[in-house]
This record gives sequence, structure tokens and C-alpha cells, in this order.
Amino acid sequence: MVIAAFAGGVACVPTGNAPPYDGGANTQSTAPSFKPSTNIMTAPFEDNFDRPDAGEGNWPALNQDGGGTKPPIALLEAGPGDARADATGLQAEAGGDAEGTEDGGRTAEPAHNLGPNWTPIRTNAWRIENGKLCVQGARNHPVWLNKVLPVNARIEFDAVSYSDDGDLKAEIWGDGKAYATGTSYTNATSYLTILGGWKNSMQVLARLNEHGTDRKEIHVDKDSDDPRQRAVNKGQVYHFKIERTDGKTIRWFVDGVEYLSWQDPSPLAGQGHDHFGFNEWDAKVCFDNLKITPLGG
Repeated sequence: MVIAAFAGGVACVPTGNAPPYDGGANTQSTAPSFKPSTNIMTAPFEDNFDRPDAGEGNWPALNQDGGGTKPPIALLEAGPGDARADATGLQAEAGGDAEGTEDGGRTAEPAHNLGPNWTPIRTNAWRIENGKLCVQGARNHPVWLNKVLPVNARIEFDAVSYSDDGDLKAEIWGDGKAYATGTSYTNATSYLTILGGWKNSMQVLARLNEHGTDRKEIHVDKDSDDPRQRAVNKGQVYHFKIERTDGKTIRWFVDGVEYLSWQDPSPLAGQGHDHFGFNEWDAKVCFDNLKITPLGG
């Protein structure tokens, strides 16, 4: 495994590919057929998620202490392209009455306060709460931004986990509609940044397949002085910056420190690779202060 972000390498960061137990279907870095995107954003976009109805909803608030009942989970049986969760499907998965409380507080009502710029894919787990975009139990069913990214851009946002599992994940230059079709997310269309992934055991930059043997990774080491090897602290806000300035190199920073990079000979760009989204598996996490800046070049 090569950690491309570090000139000369770092001795305390383990080398090697993803272990066999974590392997999914390997995605080859074949050159995609490039088709220029249309309606590309040309001005910076910002969202601080300060909605008038922030904090309102039909499932319990996310508890910062990790307690409480769970919100609606991803719907694996919803119809193709259905961004609003199906009530019958959620009722069956939750094991309760979609109109009642037998499901421990979960109901089938999709969140209506995400705003027109966001599309959750076959899940109603995403919601605005207290001026943040929050989620639990999305099971790799992301929420995509309905803006078309240019080939080069800078994406910045804040992220916080209310779980010891970490799991702060974003998708960059994806198709705006992808979601996990199986237990493992091996069919992504994007680059993925994951801080505190796999039960807070590693930081990962992946391309198309977060389980791929070609992913870039840093293993958490509680005895290391390297900030990149620290586990995600529950309740701590982290500032992400992901950028591409040359059409091919993805660079990922956390709190101003460059974690990983990927110089891609077959860059994901153009139609099918021009959207941004947030994602997660099961941890309680929130995102805030998103800013996307188009870059020239």
C-alpha cells in the first residue's frame, strides 16, 4: 500500500494492501469514457444547514451520549431511483406499524427539511437537526447534492461523530445516485474519504470500492504521535478539505493536515462522476458548514 500524500513515506504508518478479510470485489482502474458534464457550477456553493424547521422530525433526536432509539434505517427494497422512502417497506423492515410507535419510535415519514439541493437515496435516515445534516443507520445509502461539480474543485465541511465507531464518510465526484446494493459498498461511483472507518480502526481514501485492495489507508495507532493515526474522538468536530486542482490528483486534509492523496491515471470526471455526497454506515454522525469552490485548470 502506498500512501501517496506523504513525500518520503512515514515509518509509523503500516504498509500493505487491504487485508483479505476486508476485501470486496476489486474494481480495476480502467479509463472511464469521458463525457463533459453540463450545467456545471461556476460559483461557490455553501450550505450551513440552518433550515427554518431544523430539529423537527418524526424520529427521535440523535443523542450525543449514544443512547436513545434509532432513526429510520436504509430501505433495501425501495423502488429504483426512489429518493423518498416507501412507507410499507420501512414498516416491514422496522417490524412495526408505520403510523404507530411499535417500531421503537421509527416511522415511515421521510424527512422534509433537507431542502431542494439534497436527494437521499432510498432511505429516510437523513435529516436536519439543530442546524446540522445528521444521520444514523443509512447503511451506505448516501444523500447527494444536486449540484454538478467541475473537474477541479475544493470541498470543505465540518463533521462530528456521536459514536465511538467514528465513521465520517464523504463521496466526491460520484454519479449523484449510487448507493450500496449489497452488504459491502463495492459499487460506488466516486472517490470516498472515510475518517475512523471500520469501527474507528483506519482512515481510508478509496476509488469506486471502499474495500478495494488499491485503497489508500492509515491504520489507527493509539501509541503514535502522528495525528493521522489518531482515532476519531466522540463529539469532536473535524474539518475536512478535499480538492483536485490538476484534473487527476485527489488530496484529502483533516484539520489542515494532509492525510492521503491519489494520483489517478484514469480520473473520475465528467458525466457520471460529477456529484458530491455524504454517507455513513451505522454511527450517529452530523455534517455542517459545507463549502464547494470551483477551481480552474
